Amino acid sequence: MKFSIGGSLKLAFRPWVEGLENIPAEGAAILASNHLSFSDSFFLPAILDRKVTFIAKAEYFTTPGLKGRMTAAFFKGVGQLPVDRSGARGAGEAAIKSGIDVIERGELFGIYPEGTRSPDGRLYRGKPGGLARVALATGAPVIPVAMIDTEKIQPPGKVMPKLMRPGIRIGKPLDFSRYSGMEHDRFVLRAVTDEVMYEIMKLSGQEYVDIYATAAKRQIADAAKAEKEEEKAEKAALAQAEKQAAAEAAEQRAAEQRRAELTVVEDEGTDAKDSSDGADGASGAAKDTGQKGV
Repeated sequence: MKFSIGGSLKLAFRPWVEGLENIPAEGAAILASNHLSFSDSFFLPAILDRKVTFIAKAEYFTTPGLKGRMTAAFFKGVGQLPVDRSGARGAGEAAIKSGIDVIERGELFGIYPEGTRSPDGRLYRGKPGGLARVALATGAPVIPVAMIDTEKIQPPGKVMPKLMRPGIRIGKPLDFSRYSGMEHDRFVLRAVTDEVMYEIMKLSGQEYVDIYATAAKRQIADAAKAEKEEEKAEKAALAQAEKQAAAEAAEQRAAEQRRAELTVVEDEGTDAKDSSDGADGASGAAKDTGQKGV
């Protein structure tokens, strides 16, 4: 299934590759890659003749029903290894153990040091646990890999990919045997991880951000939430202003109506007074005329 999927991907997307000679024909190695898209775990194995095993969350393999079985078969076919990530620490230990098992079998183990996909295409700080510990515990060489433009093919949240050519750059193997037996030294783990991330940055040409991608995602989510709340507050303020303006306009119209009604009343009073005065005048004139006739 791996070869049928890989062949289909190469035929449809025609990925370009540099540094393929850096992948050993046999023996164990760790492929440490940047992570731009869900499809990274498919394109990298597709261009290799050897199997690459990546870590995937166990839910992809345990979902019930026909769709769940098809999903599980697909992930197994492309070399994904299920790991229960229900607990943060337990998940990390399980991933490390799985990686060591793969390396001890003399196979290729793929890992994303950032721990998650980049939220904006930039390269983020590598997590020092999985990659460095597997490398130091096994002595396997670490091969830096850069995925190019895969986020444009299938950005996070998009189901249907866009047909275009992604790229893959593979760097020279890195040897960390000088740190053998120091896999529990956090400063050594950080140094190893940073060295690998630096090589990935040179290969990918990405802007490097010295924070974890998970923290960046939280910042982006918080900013989006704050922006949404601000928009909501602005809409509420606008609605309140419109309501106030409408109330003031209604009050103004009512006042104008009252003034108009008062003017009508005053005009009617003036007309009545004028009529009364006219009638009094006519009566007086008639009286004078009568007196003169007498």
